[in-house]
Amino acid sequence: MSVGEMLAATVPMARTLNLEFVETTAERAVVVLPDQSAFHNHVGGPHAGAMFTLGESASGAIVLSAFGDQLARAVPLAVSAEIAYRKLAMGAVTATATLGRPASEVVAQLDAGERPEFPVTIEIRRGDGAVTGEMTVVWTLRPNG
Repeated sequence: MSVGEMLAATVPMARTLNLEFVETTAERAVVVLPDQSAFHNHVGGPHAGAMFTLGESASGAIVLSAFGDQLARAVPLAVSAEIAYRKLAMGAVTATATLGRPASEVVAQLDAGERPEFPVTIEIRRGDGAVTGEMTVVWTLRPNG
């Protein structure tokens, strides 16, 4: 089962929004929010809350891809999130997430008995390539026990 399939199966909001997990690797996650009138705002584009969920879901996908081998000893949790809406989004939008720190640094902190925090940056683009939103989600790996 791919990370995208796992998220769609275990995160009801991802299923509700019909998010499409296009790419999920330890280097990058790409997730699409299809154009759906049920999730439009007052101007006919994707609602801000749907775009937030898209970005957060992309960040979760890269975290699971990069740190899935650590799940036996730590649980990934979002600590904080910030989003800026830059341009009007219309139609389908695509979120691309990247890790803000090398995964090896994060795992080294976990190995040292620390609870690492690390940012994931997300760009949300509309079909013509224009950046409609920028988001940062800070994640932690909370050691079990």
